[in-house]
Amino acid sequence: MTPTITLDKSAVTEYPLHELIRNRWSPRAFSSRAVAAEKLGSLFEAARWAASSRNEQPWRFIVVTREDEEAFNRAFSCLMEGNQKWNHTVPVLLFGIAKRNWSHNSNPNAYAWYDLGQAVATLALQAVAEGLAVHQMGGFHKDRVRELFAIPEDYEPVVAVAVGYRGEVEDLPEDQRQREVAPRNRKPLSELVFEGDWGEPSSLASR
Repeated sequence: MTPTITLDKSAVTEYPLHELIRNRWSPRAFSSRAVAAEKLGSLFEAARWAASSRNEQPWRFIVVTREDEEAFNRAFSCLMEGNQKWNHTVPVLLFGIAKRNWSHNSNPNAYAWYDLGQAVATLALQAVAEGLAVHQMGGFHKDRVRELFAIPEDYEPVVAVAVGYRGEVEDLPEDQRQREVAPRNRKPLSELVFEGDWGEPSSLASR
């Protein structure tokens, strides 16, 4: 019998972080266990209270669960093949959608995608608080989502998101299993935070 792999992928940080942030990562091994509606509601409530330019709240979400087999199959068919490989047990899929234009004047809203990102990030942290995992994906067919879910032209599908409980690494295909257990890494602060002029590492990065 293959031993169960126990993963602790808490972030190794240079500065103290809240546990919700340290423990947020994007697994591929998901359990098929259903997620209670109350927990899903908390995720979208968190997204609802994210910051946005002019309080426009230009995010919309389509959520499907395996309880609605027909809708779930439609959503699953929108994922690219590489993401379908590990999403076969995921109990919840959702699509994050940006409203392209401002409500007050119909001009293009250049911040819509940024604001949707803030909403999804807030949702992801709430998921950690609920004992759930989230994996965000760019690998999906936007035009198929638009067609199959009748999304208006003024709205753009931006991200697909898998939501559920962590599953067993051993249930993943071998290539995905290796990625699952690989150590997490980030660029150092010296490459990300500048001080004074572009390219000059901030003194905050000298630790």
